[in-house]
Amino acid sequence: MVQSRQSIFFNSRSGQVQVGANLSAVRHFHRQLPNYARTPLVSLDDIASELSVKAVFIKDESNRFGLPAFKILGASWGSCRAIIAKTGIPVTSPLGKIAQAAQEEEIVLFTASAGNHGRALAVMAKILGIEARVYVPRTVNDEAIRLIASEGAKVTVSQKDYDGAVEEAWNESAITKGGLFVQDAAFSGYEDIPQWIVEGYSTLLSEVEEQLHEQKLIADLVITPVGVGSLAHAVVRHCKSEGRGCAVMSVEPDSAACLYQSLKAGKPTRVSTSKTTMEGMNCGTLASTVFSDLQRGVDASATISDFESHKALQYLAKRSINSGPCGGAALAALRRLADRQSRPAWLTKDAVVVILSTEGLRDYTQPLDVASDDPVELTQILTTINSSNPDLSEATGAGETAIAHYINAWLQHRGIETHWVEPVPGRPSVVGIVRGGGGGKALMINGHIDTVSLSTHTSGDPLSGKIIDDQMYGRGCLDMKAGVAAGMAVLARIISSDTRPCGDVILAAVADEENLSQGTEAVLKAGWRANAALITEPTLQDIVTSHKGFVWFEIDVLGVAAHGSLPEEGVDAILLAGHLQTALLEYARTIPSDPRLGQASLHGGRIIGGEEPSSYPDLCTLTVEFRTIPAQSPESITVELESLLSKIASKVPEFKYNPPRITFSRPPSSIADDNSFVQTFASCVSETLGRAPPPTGRAFWCDAGLLNQAGIPSIVYGPKGEGLHGKEEWVSVSSIREVTDVLETTIRRFCR
Repeated sequence: MVQSRQSIFFNSRSGQVQVGANLSAVRHFHRQLPNYARTPLVSLDDIASELSVKAVFIKDESNRFGLPAFKILGASWGSCRAIIAKTGIPVTSPLGKIAQAAQEEEIVLFTASAGNHGRALAVMAKILGIEARVYVPRTVNDEAIRLIASEGAKVTVSQKDYDGAVEEAWNESAITKGGLFVQDAAFSGYEDIPQWIVEGYSTLLSEVEEQLHEQKLIADLVITPVGVGSLAHAVVRHCKSEGRGCAVMSVEPDSAACLYQSLKAGKPTRVSTSKTTMEGMNCGTLASTVFSDLQRGVDASATISDFESHKALQYLAKRSINSGPCGGAALAALRRLADRQSRPAWLTKDAVVVILSTEGLRDYTQPLDVASDDPVELTQILTTINSSNPDLSEATGAGETAIAHYINAWLQHRGIETHWVEPVPGRPSVVGIVRGGGGGKALMINGHIDTVSLSTHTSGDPLSGKIIDDQMYGRGCLDMKAGVAAGMAVLARIISSDTRPCGDVILAAVADEENLSQGTEAVLKAGWRANAALITEPTLQDIVTSHKGFVWFEIDVLGVAAHGSLPEEGVDAILLAGHLQTALLEYARTIPSDPRLGQASLHGGRIIGGEEPSSYPDLCTLTVEFRTIPAQSPESITVELESLLSKIASKVPEFKYNPPRITFSRPPSSIADDNSFVQTFASCVSETLGRAPPPTGRAFWCDAGLLNQAGIPSIVYGPKGEGLHGKEEWVSVSSIREVTDVLETTIRRFCR
């Protein structure tokens, strides 16, 4: 099967672009800046040979005016033109005159940036002798923030994404004396300065044309990274005007593909973004002034993963080319284009290709590969990501953010619709949905992405994911990253097949099941529903149709505080609590049973009382957990506890108490054997594996309880293995594949 991924978009509307401005003044302006020099245009002969084209060149912007990116070309021209407009001095004013005017007006430059633009504006402010204030999105790394600040700017970290940081910077500039907002993202009422920034980038294209002309060459294709679209706008204005017929290809991160989606939709389209190493391209909205020209000028649009950019950087580093993740993107896009079975007419053996490396190398976390559709490989990758629950034990947990980002990126790499669900900060869940053709039933595959603590996995590296024979080892490999991986892999199979089901297929990769199940609660609260659900928790491939619930009660036994030497005044709450404990032991023998789940149960989980040995305690609190069956409810148990407490008080005059209070509860889960989904699923298991076990029940609790409570018939079915929460956890490799096959059969049958 061909690996699933988002295809390259070829634009049938591309053509010439009209450019009215005379851009010769821009190059003249840049020559006034300290240490102006053309950046290198480096030949990549081995790439040209590998891809069977005449020549491939990379425009190396790793050292532009001493900065590791091209951004100062736009920031310098845009800010100076803005100062000229604000102060009223002539457009032809030299740099010194512009600086003098800015200082007299006490201008403060504002912007939002993920790194390079903000740093460039800070440098420009320093050249002009004025202040700069830069707002950065919450996803920007500490090193990028440090570098912006090192140029003298005041940096504010927004708690929002890029678009939110832009809004904050814009609002603050409006209320600050001398505030001047210099942003490449245009929006209604703010279009002149972004256009000037685009003009500033024309120097880069003029240099490329000049450098190729010196070798008697003309570019046939330029590949440009895209953020808000300003550089791409400059590229199409150059390549598609004045009789030039050079093709343009854009590239964006899978997780921030606003131009790609806009070209597909035929109109500007905002997208939700998530973390990417290509931080300068992590933009969800195109500048308002760029789309019409990009729609006419971009011939092809591609998206790439962080890992593909990383691989491109490794290649460039071996050839001593200094490039960062945004710079590596263009080379990764060229490889994608060349790997196609049929190439576009403008990528011939005589083609001259220019790729724009827009930044130098910077620190970033090495990304994981999102290319694999294999459920076993995906289980290994997920197992290497620490996603231990931060609230479950005294050991520090990493939380679900890193693994959620990986799953989100994996889904977006394939063009699968994704939704980030994070009502509790730092506890995200991810929903991916493959839309059906219509008229079919929807199926949800639910799996939790948190694990218990790594500290209890004492046999080998808990994040290894190593395979020995048929067993894969690591914390969470069984509980339940294998089940999540099976759900991911089956989505890849569905979108790669010639026929899709009529109904939707939903993957809910949820947080916090190991503790309070906040993830599935959040997904349900966000409105996600299906006609049925499969929870791929490990069940040894048994078909689990029922499980117990639980309720936590706190019961206060009251005493009277007094000095230990004054028994006539004190009433001992701790000793009186013994009556309650004895009564609970008797009561436990009478609670009901279920034919499949067995008897309900209770136990004392915690007892707290007293302040010091020398005093009578006035309070003793007992925490009791009930493991419940469908015949019970929190309300029915409360009534029984109140009756039990009342009977104790009638027999023991000193026994006083507060009414029992429920601190947390989760419902049991049960669906009947004759339920149509149970019968369909059992038939699918039998069809896939040759036999199906009878439906059964389990004493554990999982998120099926919440889904069933929400009216979604839910079955728990997952792989074989051992060591849940133990010192050595492993999952059967062959079982992972079997579970994935069963999921596919079920989708084909149930969602048709």
